[in-house]
Amino acid sequence: MAKVKFFFPDSHDYVDPTFDFIKETNNEHRVIQRDDKYAHELFSKPVYDGILVSKAIVDGLNGVKGRYSVAQRQRFFREGVYKFFRLPKSYETMGDCGAFSYAKEYEPLYTIDEVNEFYVNSGFTNGISLDHIIFDFESTKKKVINEQLKECQRRQEITLTLANDFLKANTKLNFVPYGVAHGWNPESYASSVIALQKMGYKTIALGGMIPLKSTEILSVLKHVNDIRNKDTKFHLLGINRLDFITEFAKFGVTSFDSTSPLMKGLKDDKFNYHTHQDDYTSIGLPQVDANHNMRKLVKTGAIDQNEAFDLEKDCLNAVVQFDLGNISKESLLNKLVNYEKLYSPESSRIDAMNKVLTDKPWKKCPCEICQEIGIHTLLKRGAARNRRRGFHNLYIAYEKLQRELN
Repeated sequence: MAKVKFFFPDSHDYVDPTFDFIKETNNEHRVIQRDDKYAHELFSKPVYDGILVSKAIVDGLNGVKGRYSVAQRQRFFREGVYKFFRLPKSYETMGDCGAFSYAKEYEPLYTIDEVNEFYVNSGFTNGISLDHIIFDFESTKKKVINEQLKECQRRQEITLTLANDFLKANTKLNFVPYGVAHGWNPESYASSVIALQKMGYKTIALGGMIPLKSTEILSVLKHVNDIRNKDTKFHLLGINRLDFITEFAKFGVTSFDSTSPLMKGLKDDKFNYHTHQDDYTSIGLPQVDANHNMRKLVKTGAIDQNEAFDLEKDCLNAVVQFDLGNISKESLLNKLVNYEKLYSPESSRIDAMNKVLTDKPWKKCPCEICQEIGIHTLLKRGAARNRRRGFHNLYIAYEKLQRELN
Protein backbone atom coordinates (compact mmCIF):
# COMPACT_ATOMS: atom_id res chain seq x y z
CA MET A 1 0.00 0.00 0.00
CA ALA A 2 1.16 3.54 -0.77
CA LYS A 3 2.72 5.51 2.06
CA VAL A 4 0.45 7.72 4.16
CA LYS A 5 2.44 10.54 5.71
CA PHE A 6 1.91 11.83 9.25
CA PHE A 7 2.49 15.54 9.96
CA PHE A 8 2.83 16.66 13.56
CA PRO A 9 1.42 20.15 14.29
CA ASP A 10 3.76 22.40 16.24
CA SER A 11 2.51 23.94 19.46
CA HIS A 12 5.83 24.65 21.16
CA ASP A 13 6.28 21.03 22.24
CA TYR A 14 9.82 20.33 23.38
CA VAL A 15 11.59 19.15 26.53
CA ASP A 16 14.71 20.08 28.45
CA PRO A 17 17.14 17.18 27.85
CA THR A 18 19.06 18.08 31.02
CA PHE A 19 16.06 17.98 33.37
CA ASP A 20 16.99 16.27 36.66
CA PHE A 21 14.19 13.85 37.59
CA ILE A 22 15.50 13.36 41.12
CA LYS A 23 16.07 17.00 42.05
CA GLU A 24 13.30 18.05 39.66
CA THR A 25 15.24 21.01 38.31
CA ASN A 26 16.10 22.42 34.90
CA ASN A 27 19.57 23.52 33.91
CA GLU A 28 19.94 27.05 35.28
CA HIS A 29 21.60 28.19 32.05
CA ARG A 30 18.87 26.73 29.83
CA VAL A 31 17.49 28.94 27.04
CA ILE A 32 13.94 27.78 26.30
CA GLN A 33 13.49 26.17 22.84
CA ARG A 34 17.07 26.81 21.74
CA ASP A 35 18.52 24.34 24.26
CA ASP A 36 15.50 22.04 24.32
CA LYS A 37 14.74 19.01 22.16
CA TYR A 38 11.82 18.32 19.82
CA ALA A 39 10.48 14.79 19.42
CA HIS A 40 12.44 14.23 16.20
CA GLU A 41 15.65 15.03 18.09
CA LEU A 42 15.01 12.51 20.88
CA PHE A 43 14.47 9.36 18.83
CA SER A 44 16.89 7.51 16.58
CA LYS A 45 14.15 6.86 14.01
CA PRO A 46 11.31 9.11 12.78
CA VAL A 47 8.10 9.49 14.78
CA TYR A 48 6.48 11.58 12.03
CA ASP A 49 7.13 12.44 8.39
CA GLY A 50 6.94 16.17 8.78
CA ILE A 51 5.70 19.06 10.86
CA LEU A 52 2.81 21.46 10.37
CA VAL A 53 3.14 25.05 11.58
CA SER A 54 0.24 27.50 11.78
CA LYS A 55 0.64 31.18 11.02
CA ALA A 56 -1.64 31.95 13.99
CA ILE A 57 0.75 30.13 16.37
CA VAL A 58 3.78 32.07 15.14
CA ASP A 59 2.34 35.47 14.24
CA GLY A 60 -0.71 35.75 16.45
CA LEU A 61 -3.96 37.24 15.23
CA ASN A 62 -5.86 40.50 15.41
CA GLY A 63 -3.48 42.10 17.89
CA VAL A 64 -3.23 39.01 20.10
CA LYS A 65 0.28 37.55 20.38
CA GLY A 66 0.85 33.98 19.22
CA ARG A 67 2.59 31.21 21.14
CA TYR A 68 6.03 32.43 20.07
CA SER A 69 7.89 35.12 21.97
CA VAL A 70 9.05 38.16 20.00
CA ALA A 71 12.61 36.80 19.95
CA GLN A 72 11.47 33.34 18.85
CA ARG A 73 9.30 34.76 16.08
CA GLN A 74 12.14 36.89 14.78
CA ARG A 75 14.51 33.94 14.83
CA PHE A 76 11.92 31.71 13.12
CA PHE A 77 11.75 34.08 10.14
CA ARG A 78 15.48 34.74 10.16
CA GLU A 79 16.43 31.05 10.19
CA GLY A 80 13.45 29.49 8.41
CA VAL A 81 11.38 26.50 9.43
CA TYR A 82 14.09 23.84 8.93
CA LYS A 83 16.85 25.52 10.88
CA PHE A 84 14.54 26.79 13.63
CA PHE A 85 13.20 23.28 14.30
CA ARG A 86 16.60 21.69 13.65
CA LEU A 87 14.75 19.50 11.19
CA PRO A 88 16.61 17.25 8.72
CA LYS A 89 15.80 17.88 5.06
CA SER A 90 14.38 14.35 4.80
CA TYR A 91 11.31 15.69 6.65
CA GLU A 92 8.55 17.66 4.95
CA THR A 93 7.09 20.87 6.28
CA MET A 94 3.56 22.18 5.91
CA GLY A 95 2.24 25.65 6.67
CA ASP A 96 -1.37 26.50 7.39
CA CYS A 97 -3.32 29.53 8.55
CA GLY A 98 -4.69 28.25 11.84
CA ALA A 99 -8.32 28.63 10.79
CA PHE A 100 -9.66 27.64 14.22
CA SER A 101 -8.16 30.83 15.66
CA TYR A 102 -10.54 33.01 13.62
CA ALA A 103 -13.36 30.49 13.14
CA LYS A 104 -15.93 32.67 14.95
CA GLU A 105 -15.17 35.70 12.79
CA TYR A 106 -17.36 36.61 9.83
CA GLU A 107 -14.46 36.03 7.45
CA PRO A 108 -10.75 35.11 7.69
CA LEU A 109 -8.56 37.78 9.23
CA TYR A 110 -5.54 37.13 7.00
CA THR A 111 -5.00 37.95 3.33
CA ILE A 112 -3.59 35.73 0.59
CA ASP A 113 -0.50 37.92 0.39
CA GLU A 114 0.11 37.59 4.16
CA VAL A 115 -0.24 33.82 3.98
CA ASN A 116 2.07 33.49 0.99
CA GLU A 117 4.64 35.72 2.68
CA PHE A 118 4.55 33.45 5.75
CA TYR A 119 5.02 30.30 3.67
CA VAL A 120 7.75 31.69 1.41
CA ASN A 121 9.77 33.45 4.10
CA SER A 122 9.63 30.37 6.32
CA GLY A 123 10.72 27.96 3.59
CA PHE A 124 7.83 25.46 3.77
CA THR A 125 7.64 22.61 1.26
CA ASN A 126 3.82 22.58 1.40
CA GLY A 127 1.31 25.38 2.00
CA ILE A 128 -2.42 25.19 2.70
CA SER A 129 -4.77 27.81 1.26
CA LEU A 130 -6.58 30.32 3.45
CA ASP A 131 -9.93 28.84 4.52
CA HIS A 132 -12.99 29.37 6.70
CA ILE A 133 -14.23 26.42 8.77
CA ILE A 134 -17.75 25.02 8.48
CA PHE A 135 -18.95 23.71 11.83
CA ASP A 136 -22.18 21.94 10.86
CA PHE A 137 -22.56 18.44 9.49
CA GLU A 138 -25.74 16.67 8.53
CA SER A 139 -26.83 13.35 9.98
CA THR A 140 -29.92 11.18 9.65
CA LYS A 141 -31.34 13.00 12.68
CA LYS A 142 -30.28 16.54 11.79
CA LYS A 143 -30.49 18.41 8.52
CA VAL A 144 -28.67 21.65 7.76
CA ILE A 145 -31.38 24.08 6.61
CA ASN A 146 -32.42 27.72 6.41
CA GLU A 147 -29.96 30.26 7.89
CA GLN A 148 -27.64 27.49 9.01
CA LEU A 149 -27.39 26.25 5.42
CA LYS A 150 -26.82 29.77 4.08
CA GLU A 151 -23.92 30.26 6.51
CA CYS A 152 -22.36 26.93 5.44
CA GLN A 153 -22.68 27.90 1.78
CA ARG A 154 -21.20 31.34 2.47
CA ARG A 155 -18.17 29.88 4.21
CA GLN A 156 -17.71 27.30 1.48
CA GLU A 157 -17.80 30.01 -1.19
CA ILE A 158 -15.26 32.11 0.73
CA THR A 159 -12.94 29.12 1.01
CA LEU A 160 -13.18 28.29 -2.69
CA THR A 161 -12.67 31.90 -3.78
CA LEU A 162 -9.60 32.16 -1.58
CA ALA A 163 -8.31 28.85 -2.94
CA ASN A 164 -8.61 30.15 -6.49
CA ASP A 165 -6.75 33.37 -5.61
CA PHE A 166 -4.14 31.37 -3.68
CA LEU A 167 -3.40 29.11 -6.65
CA LYS A 168 -3.15 32.02 -9.09
CA ALA A 169 -0.64 33.70 -6.79
CA ASN A 170 1.44 30.52 -6.51
CA THR A 171 2.52 29.99 -10.11
CA LYS A 172 6.13 30.92 -9.27
CA LEU A 173 6.30 30.09 -5.56
CA ASN A 174 8.47 27.23 -4.35
CA PHE A 175 6.01 25.12 -2.34
CA VAL A 176 3.20 22.67 -3.10
CA PRO A 177 -0.18 24.46 -2.76
CA TYR A 178 -3.11 22.69 -1.10
CA GLY A 179 -6.68 23.79 -1.69
CA VAL A 180 -9.10 23.26 1.19
CA ALA A 181 -12.43 21.47 0.82
CA HIS A 182 -15.15 22.18 3.37
CA GLY A 183 -18.72 20.91 3.46
CA TRP A 184 -21.70 20.05 5.62
CA ASN A 185 -22.46 16.65 4.08
CA PRO A 186 -20.68 14.23 1.73
CA GLU A 187 -22.24 15.82 -1.35
CA SER A 188 -21.08 19.36 -0.48
CA TYR A 189 -17.57 18.11 0.24
CA ALA A 190 -17.59 16.48 -3.19
CA SER A 191 -18.72 19.73 -4.82
CA SER A 192 -15.77 21.53 -3.16
CA VAL A 193 -13.34 18.92 -4.48
CA ILE A 194 -14.78 19.21 -8.00
CA ALA A 195 -14.32 22.98 -7.90
CA LEU A 196 -10.75 22.72 -6.57
CA GLN A 197 -9.78 20.19 -9.24
CA LYS A 198 -11.17 22.48 -11.95
CA MET A 199 -8.94 25.25 -10.57
CA GLY A 200 -5.94 22.95 -11.05
CA TYR A 201 -5.32 21.59 -7.55
CA LYS A 202 -3.77 18.14 -7.29
CA THR A 203 -3.37 18.23 -3.52
CA ILE A 204 -6.48 18.94 -1.45
CA ALA A 205 -6.88 19.23 2.32
CA LEU A 206 -10.21 18.06 3.74
CA GLY A 207 -11.08 20.25 6.73
CA GLY A 208 -13.68 20.55 9.45
CA MET A 209 -13.95 16.81 10.10
CA ILE A 210 -12.42 16.58 13.58
CA PRO A 211 -15.84 16.24 15.33
CA LEU A 212 -17.09 13.62 12.85
CA LYS A 213 -17.47 9.94 13.61
CA SER A 214 -15.18 7.64 11.66
CA THR A 215 -18.17 6.31 9.72
CA GLU A 216 -19.06 9.87 8.70
CA ILE A 217 -15.50 10.54 7.57
CA LEU A 218 -15.57 7.37 5.48
CA SER A 219 -18.86 8.47 3.92
CA VAL A 220 -17.28 11.79 2.90
CA LEU A 221 -14.21 10.03 1.53
CA LYS A 222 -16.31 7.63 -0.53
CA HIS A 223 -18.11 10.56 -2.15
CA VAL A 224 -14.99 12.62 -2.87
CA ASN A 225 -13.16 9.55 -4.17
CA ASP A 226 -15.90 8.98 -6.74
CA ILE A 227 -15.14 12.33 -8.37
CA ARG A 228 -11.40 12.40 -7.59
CA ASN A 229 -9.01 12.74 -10.51
CA LYS A 230 -6.48 9.93 -10.69
CA ASP A 231 -3.60 12.17 -9.63
CA THR A 232 -5.45 14.07 -6.86
CA LYS A 233 -4.20 13.45 -3.32
CA PHE A 234 -6.06 14.16 -0.07
CA HIS A 235 -4.75 15.41 3.27
CA LEU A 236 -6.93 15.03 6.39
CA LEU A 237 -6.70 18.06 8.66
CA GLY A 238 -6.55 17.17 12.36
CA ILE A 239 -7.62 13.53 11.94
CA ASN A 240 -5.92 10.64 13.76
CA ARG A 241 -7.89 7.40 13.30
CA LEU A 242 -5.13 4.82 12.86
CA ASP A 243 -7.58 1.91 12.93
CA PHE A 244 -9.12 3.27 9.72
CA ILE A 245 -5.98 4.43 7.95
CA THR A 246 -5.96 1.60 5.39
CA GLU A 247 -9.58 2.44 4.54
CA PHE A 248 -8.73 6.12 4.24
CA ALA A 249 -5.83 5.31 1.92
CA LYS A 250 -8.14 3.44 -0.45
CA PHE A 251 -10.00 6.70 -1.03
CA GLY A 252 -6.99 8.80 -1.97
CA VAL A 253 -5.72 9.93 1.45
CA THR A 254 -1.94 10.26 1.35
CA SER A 255 -1.35 12.33 4.50
CA PHE A 256 -2.88 13.59 7.73
CA ASP A 257 -1.94 15.68 10.76
CA SER A 258 -2.82 15.32 14.42
CA THR A 259 -1.62 16.18 17.92
CA SER A 260 -3.79 13.43 19.44
CA PRO A 261 -1.01 11.03 20.60
CA LEU A 262 0.81 13.88 22.35
CA MET A 263 -2.33 15.41 23.88
CA LYS A 264 -3.45 12.08 25.31
CA GLY A 265 -0.14 11.84 27.14
CA LEU A 266 -0.40 15.42 28.35
CA LYS A 267 -4.05 15.81 29.29
CA ASP A 268 -5.96 12.53 29.38
CA ASP A 269 -6.73 11.22 32.84
CA LYS A 270 -7.08 7.62 31.66
CA PHE A 271 -5.22 5.45 29.15
CA ASN A 272 -2.57 8.07 28.50
CA TYR A 273 0.41 5.75 28.02
CA HIS A 274 0.12 3.66 24.86
CA THR A 275 1.71 0.39 23.81
CA HIS A 276 1.06 -1.98 20.92
CA GLN A 277 -0.71 -4.40 23.24
CA ASP A 278 -2.56 -2.19 25.70
CA ASP A 279 -3.13 1.34 26.97
CA TYR A 280 -2.30 2.28 30.56
CA THR A 281 -3.23 5.00 33.03
CA SER A 282 -0.31 7.02 34.37
CA ILE A 283 0.47 7.08 38.08
CA GLY A 284 -0.79 10.23 39.75
CA LEU A 285 1.88 11.93 41.85
CA PRO A 286 1.02 15.66 41.84
CA GLN A 287 3.50 18.28 43.02
CA VAL A 288 2.37 20.00 46.22
CA ASP A 289 3.88 23.36 45.28
CA ALA A 290 3.16 23.30 41.54
CA ASN A 291 -0.11 21.44 40.95
CA HIS A 292 -3.09 23.81 40.84
CA ASN A 293 -5.44 21.48 42.72
CA MET A 294 -2.84 20.76 45.42
CA ARG A 295 -2.11 24.44 45.98
CA LYS A 296 -5.83 25.13 46.28
CA LEU A 297 -6.25 22.38 48.88
CA VAL A 298 -3.32 23.74 50.90
CA LYS A 299 -4.54 27.33 50.63
CA THR A 300 -8.04 26.47 51.85
CA GLY A 301 -6.67 24.37 54.69
CA ALA A 302 -8.20 21.17 53.34
CA ILE A 303 -4.84 19.44 53.67
CA ASP A 304 -1.75 20.06 55.77
CA GLN A 305 1.14 21.29 53.64
CA ASN A 306 3.88 19.63 55.67
CA GLU A 307 2.08 16.29 55.65
CA ALA A 308 1.54 16.61 51.89
CA PHE A 309 5.22 17.37 51.28
CA ASP A 310 6.28 14.35 53.38
CA LEU A 311 3.92 11.97 51.56
CA GLU A 312 4.92 13.35 48.16
CA LYS A 313 8.64 12.95 48.89
CA ASP A 314 8.09 9.45 50.24
CA CYS A 315 6.14 8.42 47.13
CA LEU A 316 8.68 9.85 44.70
CA ASN A 317 11.52 8.04 46.44
CA ALA A 318 9.51 4.80 46.51
CA VAL A 319 8.78 5.04 42.78
CA VAL A 320 12.51 5.28 42.04
CA GLN A 321 13.32 2.41 44.39
CA PHE A 322 10.62 0.22 42.83
CA ASP A 323 12.02 0.85 39.35
CA LEU A 324 15.44 -0.22 40.66
CA GLY A 325 13.89 -3.39 42.14
CA ASN A 326 14.58 -2.43 45.74
CA ILE A 327 11.01 -2.47 47.08
CA SER A 328 7.88 -4.48 46.32
CA LYS A 329 4.89 -3.43 44.27
CA GLU A 330 2.68 -3.71 47.37
CA SER A 331 4.90 -1.33 49.33
CA LEU A 332 4.81 1.28 46.56
CA LEU A 333 1.06 0.89 46.07
CA ASN A 334 0.43 1.45 49.75
CA LYS A 335 2.37 4.73 49.68
CA LEU A 336 0.67 5.92 46.50
CA VAL A 337 -2.80 5.14 47.87
CA ASN A 338 -2.07 7.01 51.10
CA TYR A 339 -1.02 10.06 49.11
CA GLU A 340 -4.04 9.74 46.82
CA LYS A 341 -6.37 9.76 49.85
CA LEU A 342 -4.96 13.17 50.71
CA TYR A 343 -5.59 14.90 47.37
CA SER A 344 -8.45 12.77 45.99
CA PRO A 345 -10.31 11.14 48.91
CA GLU A 346 -13.48 10.43 46.93
CA SER A 347 -11.90 8.42 44.12
CA SER A 348 -9.26 5.73 43.88
CA ARG A 349 -7.13 4.51 41.00
CA ILE A 350 -5.62 1.58 42.83
CA ASP A 351 -6.73 -0.88 40.13
CA ALA A 352 -5.16 1.16 37.33
CA MET A 353 -1.98 1.69 39.36
CA ASN A 354 -1.81 -2.00 40.21
CA LYS A 355 -2.13 -2.94 36.53
CA VAL A 356 0.66 -0.66 35.32
CA LEU A 357 2.99 -1.60 38.20
CA THR A 358 2.35 -5.29 37.55
CA ASP A 359 2.94 -5.11 33.78
CA LYS A 360 5.82 -2.58 33.94
CA PRO A 361 5.34 -1.53 30.27
CA TRP A 362 8.15 1.03 30.40
CA LYS A 363 10.67 -1.77 30.85
CA LYS A 364 9.46 -3.48 27.66
CA CYS A 365 9.41 -0.35 25.51
CA PRO A 366 12.48 0.14 23.28
CA CYS A 367 11.90 3.88 22.73
CA GLU A 368 14.67 6.19 23.87
CA ILE A 369 12.46 7.99 26.39
CA CYS A 370 11.43 4.88 28.30
CA GLN A 371 14.95 3.52 28.12
CA GLU A 372 16.39 6.75 29.53
CA ILE A 373 13.95 7.78 32.27
CA GLY A 374 12.18 4.50 33.05
CA ILE A 375 9.15 4.68 35.31
CA HIS A 376 9.18 8.49 35.21
CA THR A 377 7.43 8.19 31.83
CA LEU A 378 4.43 6.79 33.72
CA LEU A 379 4.22 9.53 36.35
CA LYS A 380 1.53 12.14 35.85
CA ARG A 381 3.64 14.90 37.28
CA GLY A 382 4.74 18.12 35.61
CA ALA A 383 5.41 18.97 31.97
CA ALA A 384 8.86 17.34 31.87
CA ARG A 385 7.35 13.89 32.41
CA ASN A 386 3.94 14.43 30.82
CA ARG A 387 5.30 15.77 27.54
CA ARG A 388 7.83 12.94 27.32
CA ARG A 389 4.93 10.51 27.77
CA GLY A 390 3.24 12.27 24.87
CA PHE A 391 6.39 11.87 22.78
CA HIS A 392 6.45 8.17 23.68
CA ASN A 393 2.87 7.97 22.38
CA LEU A 394 4.02 9.59 19.12
CA TYR A 395 6.63 6.85 18.81
CA ILE A 396 3.97 4.16 19.29
CA ALA A 397 1.46 5.87 16.98
CA TYR A 398 3.99 6.13 14.13
CA GLU A 399 4.96 2.48 14.55
CA LYS A 400 1.27 1.52 14.46
CA LEU A 401 0.84 3.57 11.28
CA GLN A 402 3.71 1.75 9.58
CA ARG A 403 2.32 -1.63 10.67
CA GLU A 404 -1.15 -0.77 9.36
CA LEU A 405 0.27 0.26 6.00
CA ASN A 406 2.54 -2.78 5.69
